[in-house]
Amino acid sequence: MRYMLMLYADEKAGAQIPPDQMQKAMETLYAYQEALTKAGAFVMTAPLARTHEARTLIMEGGDASYREDGKGGATFVNDTGELKVHDGPYAETREQFGGFYIIEAADMDEALAWAKKCPAAQWGPVEVRALIPGF
Repeated sequence: MRYMLMLYADEKAGAQIPPDQMQKAMETLYAYQEALTKAGAFVMTAPLARTHEARTLIMEGGDASYREDGKGGATFVNDTGELKVHDGPYAETREQFGGFYIIEAADMDEALAWAKKCPAAQWGPVEVRALIPGF
């Protein structure tokens, strides 16, 4: 089963880290990725751009309704609302979602064991969620 390890950290605090210390932190993440790879658990990873670069689409107004499409399927539709673009992330929090790992693990316990070994857990929360197969 695949799991996503979502890494959170305080961007403002991270921006204050001297380059040599940041390099050391990155080296611990590279070593973690290597351990995942050797164990056959690594699928992918990526950092995210800073939150000031994020944009969030929000449907404003109108009512969403669930409609059948006549072909055996259905969808949610909002014919009267307007999609608006907002600067920044959807959630304004103390820690920001800054990157992720997708790993293979037998179950949540194994995924949590890998999350506990993630260096990023030392400086911010790591949220673990199963990915739903078939999408």
